[in-house]
Amino acid sequence: MYRITLECHGVPATAGEEAARDITEEFRLHYPRENNVTCTFEDGKLRLVAENDYDPEGLNLMDEFSDNISTYIAELFDGKIRLVSVETLG
Repeated sequence: MYRITLECHGVPATAGEEAARDITEEFRLHYPRENNVTCTFEDGKLRLVAENDYDPEGLNLMDEFSDNISTYIAELFDGKIRLVSVETLG
């Protein structure tokens, strides 16, 4: 099992809080292979933390996070998603 943490910087302040709530809910409802998902917004960045058993490099989660950001933030912005960490859980 892996705990993956991603961040997207440069998120518009007007959209961040609502997007974080929507993205958390989207993952909980429609991504059954992702567990313990939370998305938060602070200091202009969305932070997604999720656990799964199939994505040791976080690449699939990064793609899914990007899709959700595009869905839930209507404003155009130049945010970059970066991998913060992948922890192997015992």
